[in-house]
Amino acid sequence: MRLGGISKVVAAAAALALSLAACTSTPPAPVETTPTPTAFDGGNLTVLEGTPFTSFNPTSVTGTSVTNARIASATHSGFNSVDQSLNIVKNESFGKYEKVKDDPLTIKYTINSGVQWSDGAPVTADDLLLEWAAASGYFNDATLDANFAVKTGTAYFHTAGDHSGLAHTKLPVVSDDRTSLTLTYTTAFSDWETALGSTVSVPAHIVAVRAGLKDAKALTELLGSVDKGDPAKPVAVNPTLRKVADFWNTGFDSTGMPDPTLALSNGPYLVKDIAADKELVLTRNLDYTWGQKPTLDTVTVHYESDPEQQIAALAATTADIISPTVTADHLSKLSALETDGVALQQGQGLGFDQLVLNFKGVLANPELRTAFLHTVPRDDIVQQVAKPLDPNATVLNSFVFRPSQVPYKESTQSNRIASYTAPVVDSTASPAPNKAKELLDGAKPTVRILYNRSDPDRVLEYSLVAAAAAEAGFVVTDAGKDADSWLSALKDGAFDVALYGWTSNPTGSVQVPQIFRTGGISNLNNFSNTVVDQLTEQLATEPDTAKQNALKMQIDQLVVEAGYGLPLFQRTVLSASGSHATGVEYSPLAIGPWQSIASWAFVK
Repeated sequence: MRLGGISKVVAAAAALALSLAACTSTPPAPVETTPTPTAFDGGNLTVLEGTPFTSFNPTSVTGTSVTNARIASATHSGFNSVDQSLNIVKNESFGKYEKVKDDPLTIKYTINSGVQWSDGAPVTADDLLLEWAAASGYFNDATLDANFAVKTGTAYFHTAGDHSGLAHTKLPVVSDDRTSLTLTYTTAFSDWETALGSTVSVPAHIVAVRAGLKDAKALTELLGSVDKGDPAKPVAVNPTLRKVADFWNTGFDSTGMPDPTLALSNGPYLVKDIAADKELVLTRNLDYTWGQKPTLDTVTVHYESDPEQQIAALAATTADIISPTVTADHLSKLSALETDGVALQQGQGLGFDQLVLNFKGVLANPELRTAFLHTVPRDDIVQQVAKPLDPNATVLNSFVFRPSQVPYKESTQSNRIASYTAPVVDSTASPAPNKAKELLDGAKPTVRILYNRSDPDRVLEYSLVAAAAAEAGFVVTDAGKDADSWLSALKDGAFDVALYGWTSNPTGSVQVPQIFRTGGISNLNNFSNTVVDQLTEQLATEPDTAKQNALKMQIDQLVVEAGYGLPLFQRTVLSASGSHATGVEYSPLAIGPWQSIASWAFVK
């Protein structure tokens, strides 16, 4: 965790056109009216993104960015995707995957005939094998220091993602016709369905040639000949694999239009042109038949980091789609433009705000943790921070489920998180009992509260939390840091209480062990519970969704009971489209409105 309706317009326009075409009687006398916009195939929409495009490999360390991921979503495809409701949707026009065995967990991926790269080369199991090699860390034998720098051995592929799951797989088996890949897990993995092939974004045949190999088949043969890496027994670097990995790592990075072989697509659009730091142009992939066909001929992407300028461009119709940061002011200005044909796409995102307690230091005492949590004015925080951005915002009552997910309601009942209620003064009644004061019983412990001072929302959250804690008897130290240093302080444990946001994975369960397991990579507050550790181990290897949810409910309850902290509210996400754009839809995912790009259309 960190953190529609347009088709009806198009359909209505089409129905109107059909009804007029069928009419052969004398037309009525003309009357003054406002013409209805008519959608048509073709045309261009202009999108503003906050940062420039920099890489055709969005899964590498140097290529990971929101803009790169959004362009990749428009230019690449795979076996499945995640919809607005966070459900996995299979794309059987691309290919099929099936669970061959439960023990050991064995998955077979088969790519359909006709699925190809934009240079005409077929998408094959060679591409999947290269993706697996990068994402699994299978060949790495490096030992890393605390800053993730290599101390000994070799780290070949530098991926931005976590190796969990695929790290526990054997060398895959590629079929003789190279259309299928069979993957066997040495340890079952709960998120196997999205571990490989959701999007195939790097062409193996290009990487092979750039690394000095004959073709993709030769690359597959190379990967099949190299032993699994063992950090306990590092060996000399394999020079050919090093060349392959080096090109995968940075060879697709480009701020301008590169050699066309580095800009290959297997999705609905192709990158036609790039002007560094200024513009990127997508054009429709006419060969694309393994997914929803897009409507627009082209999409032009410009870059603008200033949300105020984004909104001004939308108002001036020099931009058609924007995704500004969400503030009350931005929302107000965009809402005022709705009378001019601007449409807002707003809803709950995957990000949420939380308050977390450090289990080392003064709050190692469980009674003090409980006392502090009884001071947190979550209702006030929602009213003053969340509701100006989303009138429907409510207090979030689970660390592992979001309100849109079916288990949320049941989990919030079993975790009893609602019992942490700060005192509220009602003008018509006596003040509610102050549970925190009762628990402190005159003690005045000092707590350091860490937050990002450069974020106005965090500043407001801090002021509300600090005032309530002080009222109960805590001595509050302002441990806030500026944007460039607060994260380091968080990782260093320089806090007793921390206010920060987190982003959930859209699907699956792998993030839960990373956060709540003792010593987990995202366990930033020294939380440790032996029962939770056991449950997270089970969760990481449980492939059944219902059983995963049952385990997560138990974890949610134990985390709350231990006084881990409190979730505050779920963040809203926002995009806006102008009068010439239809088909732009809300999405909770990081790619935002780009999730609906196949439905985008231009209207006069």
